[in-house]
Amino acid sequence: MSGNAVRVRVPATSANLGPGFDCAGLALSRHDVLEFAVADSGLAVEVSGVGAGELPTDGSHLVVRAFRAACAELGWSPAGLRVVAENSIPQGRGMGSSAAAVVAGVVGAWALCPDVQSVDLDAVLRLTTELEGHPDNVAPCLLGGATLSWMAAGGARAARLDVEPSVVPVVLVPEHTLSTHVARGLLPATVPHADAAHAAGRAALLVHALTRDPRLLWDATEDRLHQRQRAAAMPDSIALVDRLRERGLAAVVSGAGPSVLVLAHASPGGGGSAGALRTIGELVPPAWTVLPMGVDGDGAAVLEENSQVSSR
Repeated sequence: MSGNAVRVRVPATSANLGPGFDCAGLALSRHDVLEFAVADSGLAVEVSGVGAGELPTDGSHLVVRAFRAACAELGWSPAGLRVVAENSIPQGRGMGSSAAAVVAGVVGAWALCPDVQSVDLDAVLRLTTELEGHPDNVAPCLLGGATLSWMAAGGARAARLDVEPSVVPVVLVPEHTLSTHVARGLLPATVPHADAAHAAGRAALLVHALTRDPRLLWDATEDRLHQRQRAAAMPDSIALVDRLRERGLAAVVSGAGPSVLVLAHASPGGGGSAGALRTIGELVPPAWTVLPMGVDGDGAAVLEENSQVSSR
């Protein structure tokens, strides 16, 4: 499709957004950039930035595994492969680093394969969901903006939403990590009917708040399904969410945690997001990192083509 080398940029993501458990996600303006090049033989993996010296540089690297899974799907395999990863997405913090790796590997294979003319977004979403286990992070990573994802008979599906431009995501990142597997293991098998009804109403409101009326984000991000239930694994995160919400900020656990996402919004006069940042600065623990961001509207992009990947 693009010769012997391509560069793929993939965004960080935040899933759940409060009540949208396992279905809502948001693409964030922090990226990993990976170069894939066909080689005569063998495998070479280089990692710089986040994960350098820690991530594997052999075939067990998640990007390589995803690339090879896509090759198997496409019925194509290069003689050799070189992968150069420039990572800036924090890992193990609930910001979709594994989804970004999976999406990058699959899109890289699709973009390099000489037998296809463009990246098939539907097929990539299905495959990345199979590799990741759920679509709530891979969907916004692939499509950009905000997404709603679900499982259907034919595999994962997703709908993309344009986020109201005044929404300003701010991610608060602690020093410690948390395994998604551990976090999910703390969830109860059943929930009370009242909590399920509450989640349905708030999730519906979340769509309106994100796309039309950010003033409703505080109400729209209230959760009863998963955050409090996982407090034992991240007590500092839950305590910070509570402090921020007490000050009127739409704060939630980012994905499975332990990072916290604040969905601030700029008022027509321009002071809203600045005020939110001042309040966050007052409340965030000293060891945490504050990352003001934008919403990534592009999703996964093949940079050599200077455009978002496109469906057939």
